Amino acid sequence: MIAFIDEHREAYGVEPICKVLPIAPSTYHEKAARRRDPDRLPLRARRDLDLKPEIARVFAENFAVYGARKSLPRRRPGSGGS
Repeated sequence: MIAFIDEHREAYGVEPICKVLPIAPSTYHEKAARRRDPDRLPLRARRDLDLKPEIARVFAENFAVYGARKSLPRRRPGSGGS
């Protein structure tokens, strides 16, 4: 939905588009601000961004067959994963 608004905001404006779509203009503006400034992301989202490379590494090392349930223990030292 955010991408749609981005594509059409020049022609129609954010508020008129948001009146038709189920999204508040403030929600759109906050999402846009977070894309511009990652420091505005919630702590969980920032932590997830930091973990992505590590999760991708574990996934690749295990022949791309591990899901979250098996990948998370393997990336934590001493957590029972080998």
